[in-house]
Amino acid sequence: MTQLDTDAAAMQLAIQQAQLAAQAGEVPVGAVLVDADGQVIGRGYNQTIGLHDASAHAEIMALRDAGRRVGNYRFPGATLYVTLEPCVMCVGATIHARLARVVYGAPDPKTGACASVFQVGRLAPINHHTAFEGGVLPDECSEVLRTFFRERRQQHKARKAEGRTNMA
Repeated sequence: MTQLDTDAAAMQLAIQQAQLAAQAGEVPVGAVLVDADGQVIGRGYNQTIGLHDASAHAEIMALRDAGRRVGNYRFPGATLYVTLEPCVMCVGATIHARLARVVYGAPDPKTGACASVFQVGRLAPINHHTAFEGGVLPDECSEVLRTFFRERRQQHKARKAEGRTNMA
């Protein structure tokens, strides 16, 4: 199995996590953390709304899950797979966790901190450098987000139309 095959298989697991977020009414972003031996040690999906926690992004939830399982906050040699390019907060957490790689699917042109808006991991003074790689199953990752927001817009439109009907 090539690295690309391994990355695609792990990203499929992250997409499953994103779908759990969508089912919970959260922005559908999912993440899985895979150790150097290829074992999934952490899973997470966006839970900011449900937990009333601005830091409950998929990446943070996966790191927390792994920390509980492994009994440590550092994961040297591990790779985090996430369906959307991480934000500044999440990139910072991955650097502190000493991850070897972060692999993401879809770019985030509004808050992406790996390449799209910022390149936090490339700052010279940082004492640990994590590799950031994008573009693994980007279409599949983007489609989960597009579908979620399309359905939300349709629901909003239907509620709005229903309100006008009730007023008549």
